[in-house]
Amino acid sequence: MAEVLVYVDHVDGAVRKPTLELLTLARRLGEPVAVALGAGAARTAGTLGEHGAVRVLTSEAAEYADYLVVPKVDALQAAVESVSPAAVLVSSSAEGKEVAARLALRIGSGLITDAVDVEAGADGPVATQSVFAASFTTKSKVSRGVPVITVKPNSAPVEPAVGAGAVEELAVSFSEQASGTKVTSRTARESSGRPELTEAAIVVSGGRGVNGAENFALIEALADSLGAAVGASRAAVDAGWYPHSNQVGQTGKTVSPQLYIASGISGAIQHRAGMQTSKTIVAINKDEEAPIFELVDYGVVGDLFDVVPQLTEEVNTRKG
Repeated sequence: MAEVLVYVDHVDGAVRKPTLELLTLARRLGEPVAVALGAGAARTAGTLGEHGAVRVLTSEAAEYADYLVVPKVDALQAAVESVSPAAVLVSSSAEGKEVAARLALRIGSGLITDAVDVEAGADGPVATQSVFAASFTTKSKVSRGVPVITVKPNSAPVEPAVGAGAVEELAVSFSEQASGTKVTSRTARESSGRPELTEAAIVVSGGRGVNGAENFALIEALADSLGAAVGASRAAVDAGWYPHSNQVGQTGKTVSPQLYIASGISGAIQHRAGMQTSKTIVAINKDEEAPIFELVDYGVVGDLFDVVPQLTEEVNTRKG
């Protein structure tokens, strides 16, 4: 059976959820071979093996932390040359897409980004994408070289599967370009205690209708009751009510959670482009003609200042 490379997103050996989703997709195409780089790479083997990885190629060189992107591309190129895989799967983070694009160029292959599904085809992997602000769904395949595909988080379930998870050292020769951009400092991001926006199973977002930064406490309370991440529309971010890092939309982050709750968001195309692939969409808006109601699964016509607190109370009551 053909092998499929999966680029591992981890922090000091703790594997992030999108990588486990990639392993589910990789098993549809062949036998997953994970590539873990940087400090703690070998510690990922247990988790990866529990989710179907037959092998884990590791390299813990300091270059992955000291320099940007290129050392990781060098390592993935070495892995491709060693394994001759049927495909390379990478999570669709900002860094993941840059790594994937550089790798595809290096190995002379085609690239597909932001896939929402991957399946086996007669002539290789077939990727499903949601395009043109999620107005169309396309199916594509790479016609030359080893397909390099980036996949959006929450596109596949995390499914445990028995894999050997055998650890093998990956031999990497770093290119001259690897040391071209050096990391000079790092600052830890302050944790909110909530899930990361692009990986969250539930997202609660607020828009212009929230009518002020102080009122985002209502959105946060609902999100916390559901164990959800907090998002914001561009209008709310531009008004300074919530940080840009939480913006959902074409010029912000793209999310695809199991449940998306939009409160006080009109549904402009810019916002819809960032959340339209959510599995279930709920909108709360007092304007029954708001465009957001065109794509929702459930719509509540009402004042969010009445609806959201009641919803939060009901969720907390059921949890209690």
